[in-house]
Amino acid sequence: MASSLTSSFQTSSFRSVFLGERNGFSVSSVPVSRVGFVKKNIECKESRIGKQAIEVPSNVTITLEGQGLKVKGPLGELSLNYPREVKVEREESGILRVRKAVETRRANQMHGLFRTLTDNMVVGVSKGFEKRLQLVGVGYRAMLEGKDLVLSLGFSHPVRMTIPNGIQVKVEDNTRIVVSGYDKSEIGQFAASIRKWRPPEPYKGKGVKYADEVIRRKEGKAGKKK
Repeated sequence: MASSLTSSFQTSSFRSVFLGERNGFSVSSVPVSRVGFVKKNIECKESRIGKQAIEVPSNVTITLEGQGLKVKGPLGELSLNYPREVKVEREESGILRVRKAVETRRANQMHGLFRTLTDNMVVGVSKGFEKRLQLVGVGYRAMLEGKDLVLSLGFSHPVRMTIPNGIQVKVEDNTRIVVSGYDKSEIGQFAASIRKWRPPEPYKGKGVKYADEVIRRKEGKAGKKK
């Protein structure tokens, strides 16, 4: 008899603690309905850059092979593989258009990007690109030795850089460097590697900078006034 009273007391205590009766509040049960999901179609706007046509000069040859494009011109030859989200088409008038193959957010992002890459290829093999750099600093000089670019940038030894194939480098007045070629990405990468050896500092502007680069100058620490 005593054991049954004890077990019933423990059970009622457990229920009271679980339901919150001892703390003075009550817990009510709420029926749970089934949760449904509504499928919404994502509408992506067409890229303003991607929808622009690409003019192909008469001295440039275009070859389309599935998702691949080859461009050949007087300055060189370039190729590009497109992702499945976009496709490139050539119209009867000879112009190129990059279109979206599917309506997704990623396709909208790839649309403008690959249109720009395609246009850079056509312009590169027909006209070419160039990047100009300038050396600022006492004793900073550049010179060409065969296929190497030699830089004197204040280190204990000169910096020697091998010029990649397809890129031409000119040095003007020992302080101006012109990097040119038909592959815009390779030109930008090599110019950035030159600048990386001595980036311009903000106090006196010394270093290697792009010709059109604006350096935000800082004011140095002033001496103690007497």
